[in-house]
Amino acid sequence: MRTVLISGAGIAGSALAHFLRERGHTPTLVERAPGPREGGQAVDIRGVALDVVDRMGLLEQARAARTRMRGMSVLDGDGNEIHRSTEATYSSGRLDSDDIEILRDDLVRMQHELLGEATEFVYGDSITALDETVDGVRVSFEHAADRTFDLVVGADGLHSGVRALAFGPEEAFTRHLGSHLAIFSADNFLGLDDWQMWLREGSSGYGIYPVRDNTELRITFGYESEPLSRADRAVERQKRLIADRMSLLRWETPRLLKAMWESTDFYGDAMAQIHLDSWSRGRTVLLGDAGYCASPLSGQGTSLALVGAHVLADALGRHGADHRAAFDRYERRMRPFVAVNQALATENPDGPAAEESVERAKNAIALDA
Repeated sequence: MRTVLISGAGIAGSALAHFLRERGHTPTLVERAPGPREGGQAVDIRGVALDVVDRMGLLEQARAARTRMRGMSVLDGDGNEIHRSTEATYSSGRLDSDDIEILRDDLVRMQHELLGEATEFVYGDSITALDETVDGVRVSFEHAADRTFDLVVGADGLHSGVRALAFGPEEAFTRHLGSHLAIFSADNFLGLDDWQMWLREGSSGYGIYPVRDNTELRITFGYESEPLSRADRAVERQKRLIADRMSLLRWETPRLLKAMWESTDFYGDAMAQIHLDSWSRGRTVLLGDAGYCASPLSGQGTSLALVGAHVLADALGRHGADHRAAFDRYERRMRPFVAVNQALATENPDGPAAEESVERAKNAIALDA
């Protein structure tokens, strides 16, 4: 039995905790937020990632909670419809697919309920130092007392603190894709009925879709931009930047911006990818966006997180106390899958990747190889 500290209690970290427990390990999850994060976008579970969710025993729950879009409209800057589809949407792809689009917070809630009280969660804290010894890693926290774990996993996203501590500054591993997105929730003041709206003019635009039985909207603003400084990533500064970038758009833009200023679950970040030569250093290993973020432009971040969690747990189960061999197996199996999925984000700069590319990428690994 191993003790494993997982930084990040989102999709990747929670999935790993489940599969580690199944294999007799003891995971602890530390999360900077004071509790499970609310809000966020609808995410896609595709291809082999559906098998991972099935092995977690959550597939039927996830299918029941999936979004139920009937189609979408594409608008010009004045709100005039220039295209519509009842076959596919930008957020989920083909509507007749077996793939699942689900709200991120719904999926995380299911995972946390599965883990239950038997799993230790440490909320409102973060890792500040890693000191590896012969037998483990002594971990210092912002608030809690130091503890020692056999292994440490960074599943803490694009701006991973674990990656910074173990590998160095994120600038060395980040490839900016030229744009930023922000998402927040609002009441369904547009009266949308299982229908998405997408508007773009020039280098800015937004997408809107209803959730929670059409009672709520998730609104996504997107704009072209160079990387933002750490200071400019602060919520209020991002909101001011978005308000400026969206000011030339018409239609419902004023009401959407008003909702943004009033939102309490606003989240914004760069469209960027993470590329490292190795995902492990000693007893520390990276998972999901922390190690190989593909960006939301790929539509495969959640699937990479879920599959990566299964493959990492499987490798640790196969190699017992030999974490080096386990990490090597994890990387050898995951790297081709990561590469083909990261490529989806850059295949078509003006829109989603081709259906054929997505089909190939989402099934480009076998769980039981």
